[in-house]
Amino acid sequence: MHIYILASKRNGTLYTGVTNDLERRIVEHKIKLLPGFTEKYEVTKLVYCEEIPGATSAIAREKQIKKWNRKWKLRLIEERNPEWKDLSEEWMETPPGSPPARG
Repeated sequence: MHIYILASKRNGTLYTGVTNDLERRIVEHKIKLLPGFTEKYEVTKLVYCEEIPGATSAIAREKQIKKWNRKWKLRLIEERNPEWKDLSEEWMETPPGSPPARG
């Protein structure tokens, strides 16, 4: 299981979630597959993730982070990702909305 935080931009709107398939879930956010918060606020940049063993522990960790104030969440992101890079770019070949590569 994975806990993740998406951002609209550096210090922008944040979204915290939990999933059993991080790559699939991030793609769903990026292509706006499901209507909701991330679609409305353009929150598609993966800026933090951590792997948690077991669904119960992962859900508890997600709830814990969601209760944190914004300052704590920003500190958590910046400790691991000070440049606010989109961590999904490491494993996504073509960003959603981009033309396919020609070869």
